[in-house]
Formats: sequence, structure tokens, C-alpha cells
Amino acid sequence: MSKRQELRDRRARQKKMQRMMLIGGGLLVVAAIALFFIISANQPVGEIVMPELKPRPQANFNTMGDPNAPVKIINYSDFKCSYCGRFATTTEHQLVEAYIATGKVYFEYRSVGQFLSPESARAAEAAYCAGDQGKFWEMHDIIFTNLMEGPNRGQFTDARLIAFAEKLDIDMGTFRDCFTNGKYASRLIEDQQNAARDITSTTNYADLVAAGQYSSGGLSTPSFIINGRLIPGAMPFEVFQQEIETALAATGK
Repeated sequence: MSKRQELRDRRARQKKMQRMMLIGGGLLVVAAIALFFIISANQPVGEIVMPELKPRPQANFNTMGDPNAPVKIINYSDFKCSYCGRFATTTEHQLVEAYIATGKVYFEYRSVGQFLSPESARAAEAAYCAGDQGKFWEMHDIIFTNLMEGPNRGQFTDARLIAFAEKLDIDMGTFRDCFTNGKYASRLIEDQQNAARDITSTTNYADLVAAGQYSSGGLSTPSFIINGRLIPGAMPFEVFQQEIETALAATGK
């Protein structure tokens, strides 16, 4: 065998080995993900704190309010974020009563639940799956309540999220099919991509970054876009009120 042929054979063996290692590595990743879901699904459920499930005006999947309202708020949030939980369990309800129920504000929740843990994303998927049956906001409330309260606060295993869903008046077979098969996994990626684009496009983003109130190129939760302006963090109701009233005045409403 010539040296040239020997070199070709050696390179072919190396490429074959590399392909096998890549395939093996991919299988290990898939196995690790599958193991995570198996372990998560078999964890004890623990105590569940049930909130008062308040109806949302003109609820439609992950939105509420009149789509033609003069002020639109997009909330980029994370179900494992305590500041998001603080907003969801306090200020959000004030906004519903003062502005959403009165037809002045249209509100949309978008999850960017990949930051803190895999459970963030799974909680978001559970909420979206409940949304298929008109129960997004009810699941949203249960998740955030159990983030903030109870001995098992912040624990969102698959088994626990399924137990949350069982507290709602929904078809569990449909929910399990959606949740188990990851129907909304791609939706989370889309939300994440939209968040980076939308937030950096707000009219006051550069000013907030310059003032050290928002990280350049980053995404903090919760973040709110109110008619094109960025509001960072779980601000008090009065901050939202001032921003909404300014937006309403600008639209002549």
C-alpha cells in the first residue's frame, strides 16, 4: 500500500470516528433531556396554593382587553422570576380594574422563560397549553401564586404543573397531549426573539441603557412595552398609571 493510500485510509477512519462521536454526543444530549422530563414527571407534587381565580376582561389566549384599545402593553415575563410574580399578583390586577376592564388598555403576556431554569420554559408551555382551552390566565395565576407562596414555592416539575392544570375545568387528555409533546416549545423561542427585537426598538431604550437602568443587549424580566416605550421592572402601579395616562393623552383619549 502506498503512503498516499495509507494517508487516505487514515483520514477516512478519522472522519468515521468523528461522525460516530457526534452521533454519540447527540444521543447523550437527547437521553439527558428525556431523563430530565422523566425525573420531573415523577417528582412529588407537594402542597398547592390556590389563588382566587379572577376573570380577565375579553380574555383571548394570552391577551386580555379590547384589541382596539388606544394603549397596548406587552409584558415580557418569566414564570420563575420573583419580580414578575410580584407584578402578576399585585399591580396586574390594579391595571385590569383601572384600564383593561374600561377598554383603555389591551394587555399581552409573552414568556421568555429560558433564563432561570428548564422549569421556566415548562411552566410557560403549561400556561400556553391551558390557553388552548381558554384557561391561560387561570394557569398564569396559579403558577405565579405558587412561585410566591407556600412551602413548595418556585418548584415547577412537570408533575406539579400537571397538578395545577387539574385544578382547572379543562380536558386533561388534551392538556397532557399538548404539554407532553412540547406543542409550544417553538413559541417560546419566537417570544424570546421578538423580545430582543421589540425592546431594543423602543423609543427610550437607548436612554435607559445610558442611565444604567437597562442592560445593553440584555433582557431583564419583567419588561413592559407601552405604546412603543419601555418600562423596566416590577414598578409600582403609579408608574404604569403615569405612562398610560401620557399615552392616552397622546392618542386624544
